[in-house]
Order: sequence, then structure tokens, then C-alpha cells
Amino acid sequence: MTVTASPPQVDERVATPRLFDRLIVRPEIGALLGAVVVFAFFSVVTEQFLSPSGVATWLDDSSTLGIMAVGVALLMIGGEFDLSAGVMTASTALVTATLATQAGWNVWLALLASLVFAMGVGAFNGWLVMRTGLHSFIVTLGTFLALQGLNLGVTRLVTGTVQVSGMRATDGYESAGLVFASTVNVGGTAFQVSILWWIAFAALAALVLVRTRFGNWIFAVGGAPQSARAVGVPLVRTKIMLFMTTAFAAWLVGSINVLRFAGVQANQGIGLELQFIVAAVVGGCLLTGGFGSAIGAAIGALIFGMARQGIVFARWDSDWFMLFLGVMLLAAVLVNNTFRRRAERVRR
Repeated sequence: MTVTASPPQVDERVATPRLFDRLIVRPEIGALLGAVVVFAFFSVVTEQFLSPSGVATWLDDSSTLGIMAVGVALLMIGGEFDLSAGVMTASTALVTATLATQAGWNVWLALLASLVFAMGVGAFNGWLVMRTGLHSFIVTLGTFLALQGLNLGVTRLVTGTVQVSGMRATDGYESAGLVFASTVNVGGTAFQVSILWWIAFAALAALVLVRTRFGNWIFAVGGAPQSARAVGVPLVRTKIMLFMTTAFAAWLVGSINVLRFAGVQANQGIGLELQFIVAAVVGGCLLTGGFGSAIGAAIGALIFGMARQGIVFARWDSDWFMLFLGVMLLAAVLVNNTFRRRAERVRR
């Protein structure tokens, strides 16, 4: 009698995962699919969307939002929120503009001072959250209100108005503007350098998140903070650094804006914190922490830019954008939860 040998059993721990399983564990896959749909839709609806100037417009719209969305995404993965992120972009710009135009500082020194200011506020937010045990929503809401009042009060006291202008006449403006607010000519079309800052910041954040020990700490303190502390993860230091990262992103955006427009309004940036959070959620971040992607947040901002400018190109009422925003948020939360559960099953 001939006995047929059964095929050897492959240990599932060393088996090569299917392509679908490899994709489904990526937090940004939902955002990528959404970006493809939005891109295809507006490409069909309006011809201007795919023109060189059209592409430059919606990439520019996405860039500063994308920088902030990536910073906020890292913080959300770490299990925290920063409601002061929007007003911080104005605060840093006001520090730069006030020192350069009113105190006569060189723009580069003013930028350095505003960076120190931003890092200080970020560190204070993180320290206060960890020291008091209060939810970061409450702490940063207080910071948001304090900065809003400070921006208006100090600006009116110094200039007599609610804006600071005249940056073009300051020492160092040309060189600083070249770095933060110049354009790059591609095929006869001017693209803002902020797009390059957006790409570079997202790539660096993604590298840190998935290739470094600090990236592992971020996921750990967001997903299981007590367990992370028990195995030696520096919980307090990690969260403070995440708040400082968000503050750095706000400084970068504030610097881009103040040098590009040569001035700043004291009430600038108010309300944008919601858009930063939505972009991060659309990009795959969970509101509960421990799951998300820097690249996904950048894609979430790209969806914003394409939708906002696509609506303009199609000559629709801009009020429809808020409807789109609400639908996108709800859809993203549902899709992200579904993908997360699927990813957890795949990893088992």
C-alpha cells in the first residue's frame, strides 16, 4: 500500500502574510482610499482641478494644515490632545513680528525667540497635564483661552491695533523669506516652499514613529500608559516631548505665514485646531490613542486641501465644505475602528 505524505504544516508565525493583510494593518490605508476618491471626483467635476495652477493651489492649501496635522497626530497617538495648537500658530507669528518690527530685532533672532516661546508653552502644557493628572483637553483649553487673550491684549497695547505688519522692511526678512515663504518654479508654475516643508516634516515624523525607540514609546504611552511605565518607558518625558513637537509644528506654520504675508492678525488661527484633529482622525488616528500614522495625517490634510479648493473650482457655495467636513469625520471614525479591529485580528 502506498502512503501519500501530507504536505508540511507551515507555522503561522513565520508564514508570509497576504497582501491584503499587510495593507489592512496600515492606519493610513483608509485615508489613501479617501484621497483617491476625492481626487477622482474633482478631476471629473472641474477641469481647473488638474491644471498646474490648480494643483499648486490645493497643495498649498494642504501644506500648512498638513504640518500641523502631523504634529497633532503624533500627540493623539500618544493619547493626548492640544486645543491650543491653532492659536499657537498666531502667537508664535506675533512674537516674531513684534520683535522684528517694534523692537528692531533681526528676523532670524526673532524667529529663534518665538521658537523658544513655543517650546516653553509646549513643555508647560505637557508638564501640567502630567503633574496634575487633568485631561489634556482641559489643560490646553485653558492655554487656548490664555493665548487668545494674550495675543489680542499685547498686540493692541504695542501697536494700537489687532495686527502687526511691516515685516518686509525688517533686517533679515529676505533670507528668512527665502527659507520659509519662497516659491519653487516647476514647469512655469510657482509652488510654495511650504509644500516641501510639509513633505519633509511628514517624512521625518513617519521615520521617527516606525523606525525609532521613541516611536515605540509614543505608541506605548498612548495605548497602555500604565503598562508602558511598568516596563520602563519614560511616560512623562515622552508626553512632554509630544506637546513640544506640536508646539514646534505651530511655530513652523506661524513662521511660514508671517513671512509669506508680511504680517499677522491677533485672532489668526482660532478654530483651526478642530481641522487639525479631523485631518489626523481622517488619517487613521484614534481618539483613544495608541493607533495612527504620520503619513495618514498628511494624507488627511491633502483631502482637506483638495476638497476645499475643488469646491471653489466647481463654483459651489463654500458652506458645503462644512457638510463635507462632518461627513468625512464620521466616515473616518467608522472606517478607522473597522480597520483597527481587523488589524488586531491579523496581528494575532
